[in-house]
Amino acid sequence: MKDPKELLAQMTTEEKAAICDGKDFWHLKDFEKYGIPEVMVCDGPHGLRKKDYNKTGSSLTASVPSICYPTAATTAASWDPELLKEMGKALGKKCLKEKVGVLLGPGINMKRSPLCGRNFEYFAEDPVLAGEMAAGLIDGVQSMGVGTSLKHFCVNSQETRRMTVSEVLDERTLREIYLTGFEIAVKKAKPWTVMNSYNRINEVHGSENRHTQIEILRDEWGFDGVVVSDWGAVNDRVLGLKNGNDLEMPSSFGSGAAKIVKAVKNGELDEAVLDERALNVLNLIKKCADGAQDNYEYNDADDQPLARKIAAASMVLLKNDGILPLDKSKKIAVIGDMAKNPRYQGAGSSQINPTKIDCAFDELSAMGFDLEYAQGYEKSIKKEKKNPPLIAAAAELAAKCDVAVVFIGLTDDFESEGFDRQHMNLPASHNELVKQVTAANPNTVVVLAGGSPVEMPWNDDVRAILNSYLGGQAGGGAVADILSGAVNPSGKLPETYPLTYADTPAYRNYPGNPATVEHREGIYIGYRYYDKAGKAVRYPFGYGLSYTSFEYSGLSLDKTEADENDEIKVRFTVKNTGSVAGAEIAQLYVADKESTVFRPVKELKAFKKVYLEPGEEKEIEMTLGRRAFAFYNVKAGDWTVESGEFDILVGASSADIRLSAGITVNAAPAEIPDYRECAPNYYTADVQSVPDEQFRALLGRDIPANDYDAGAPVTIADCFESAKRTKNGKKMFNLLCKVVPAGFAQAIALQVPFRDFMSMSGGVFSEKMADGLCKLLNGEKGGVRQMLSCIPKAIGGVGPLLKQI
Repeated sequence: MKDPKELLAQMTTEEKAAICDGKDFWHLKDFEKYGIPEVMVCDGPHGLRKKDYNKTGSSLTASVPSICYPTAATTAASWDPELLKEMGKALGKKCLKEKVGVLLGPGINMKRSPLCGRNFEYFAEDPVLAGEMAAGLIDGVQSMGVGTSLKHFCVNSQETRRMTVSEVLDERTLREIYLTGFEIAVKKAKPWTVMNSYNRINEVHGSENRHTQIEILRDEWGFDGVVVSDWGAVNDRVLGLKNGNDLEMPSSFGSGAAKIVKAVKNGELDEAVLDERALNVLNLIKKCADGAQDNYEYNDADDQPLARKIAAASMVLLKNDGILPLDKSKKIAVIGDMAKNPRYQGAGSSQINPTKIDCAFDELSAMGFDLEYAQGYEKSIKKEKKNPPLIAAAAELAAKCDVAVVFIGLTDDFESEGFDRQHMNLPASHNELVKQVTAANPNTVVVLAGGSPVEMPWNDDVRAILNSYLGGQAGGGAVADILSGAVNPSGKLPETYPLTYADTPAYRNYPGNPATVEHREGIYIGYRYYDKAGKAVRYPFGYGLSYTSFEYSGLSLDKTEADENDEIKVRFTVKNTGSVAGAEIAQLYVADKESTVFRPVKELKAFKKVYLEPGEEKEIEMTLGRRAFAFYNVKAGDWTVESGEFDILVGASSADIRLSAGITVNAAPAEIPDYRECAPNYYTADVQSVPDEQFRALLGRDIPANDYDAGAPVTIADCFESAKRTKNGKKMFNLLCKVVPAGFAQAIALQVPFRDFMSMSGGVFSEKMADGLCKLLNGEKGGVRQMLSCIPKAIGGVGPLLKQI
């Protein structure tokens, strides 16, 4: 492909607008006359979900077989960016074989609430951990000449009304919590694309948000790649283009391009802006073309051991009184359907078609353990019904064996893209199973699966808990490796496990009201809140056990007084004091001892995973820069360090600090906001009840209205809500619920704005049809006739549409 600048100079306004629109669902537009090739992009990010064009159905059900690696929630627990780089390289190889130019991931949104249905696809509740892990994965994929798409930019931390809701938050919270992870990944790994989000950010659509897409992403961070819309996230194409959205996906099939051309010709849009956006897209296509390799050879089976290694390094041993590793001389009851039919990934757009699936029962059996099996519960538990005969049979088996290993967890019915969880409970049948098994045999081990924290009413009654998260297709083997002692567990939690949902910081403000959701907890999410409020938790951020023990010693700083722009070298030693080899994750937190502004008790600033043989010790060095001591100063519009004393804290978790040292940092004077009006409740255990006047002071403006006057697009669900009062509306709603399966698909269908019925249908569902449907649902005359008049053309487009998606 020729130099993009030369090509741009030859292109007409119409062609430049066209290049900023996709070709179809999964391809960027090609121009044969300019030698511009077609580029394919595909969902990920823990595998490759590429549509298999030899099969019928969408890419959700008919995709090319690909290794399903552990999800982001799982790999984050490895705290090992280098391991993520290995995974990224393997994904890049698969993309090269399948001629995919950009892998659409990783997702890096903050885990504001444990109820977010898509938490399994995101890394952590802390932006430093999330940013570093994302950077590792991006580095790996892009080292193979394949692009990535860092997503969803930004503040996309819920599935409820995700395409329309406005996330209302103050600038400091936006910067310190929701943007820092993106900033780390952008600056360190330079992703080829960043994908904007469906939601609105302070009433402005993610795809039209100049503040985030241009002022921060490009002007401050220096991002020089493509900003691509999430699929269907475009609201106003011209406004989006002006404000930094380079590429619309999927294709609007000419509609968006026509609006851009019209805006240029009538003077609404400066053609120089279109040139800039088109050049960004051309540069991306050139990168993909340069990275592509004809007839690239790759065998999925070669990376199955890597998938198992990653899964084992990411699982977290939450509790163990010595019952693990399992003793091969004991008779073991393996209980729970998930032992044979594991839940190994999340549901939704990231769903991978695995090349094979390991199950823990078979893997343990192959290792020579004496096993018996009981199902314990039904695989499908949509109604949360208990099955007393299955539970009774499991308890009976447990009583006959020396040890019971119970496999339980969240299912796709409880946790998926498209909808949020309603509570933090496991299926009732799973909890009841553990209760009865422990009553029959106190030597019970629980293996927990799922992508987000759950309440554990049986925690004190079992002898060990292994959190396997969602371990990918090799997760069953990884569980067996840890239970058997073949692998020493080394994962640590990337998120806090609270005692109950009512203890969580966003409890009163999640998932919000019809049009908005308010971040009244501000910077206090995750451990930042539990530390500040002094709330007890089930398992703290950064926590995880091992089959060995580690000792920390010798903390030293290369200076005890520093200028704010100095780098500080922190050194300490970690020693394996146990009898087996293992890995420890050392975590470095910084605490401001006295601050004018409200700040967390401490914040993670660096971490390192170190592998040690028995008796071995290693010195670890970490470097702290200016940002480690800074807070975002809304008055200065920049990061500010306040002169004073800071504690450097080194520990095995956020609640297990082993070493500490003090340092004095000298900084230039700065004007600092007066937070007295909004700070008081942020220092108490009841952050959840921050009153209006304090939240208004924190925002620095009025609190937006929680209604559609705030500008939220109208969804199909909204229309049905009013239309159900009419005869036609009731019929249409009932038909939709019958035709579209409950769960991910139905949740997505009901949340889609009317504008997306047009863009996501490849032009099959026209504006005229949308208008007719509105009339029909509202009982107006002419709706049926108007829709029927469009059907012949629509039917002709269905076949090509199904082939695309």
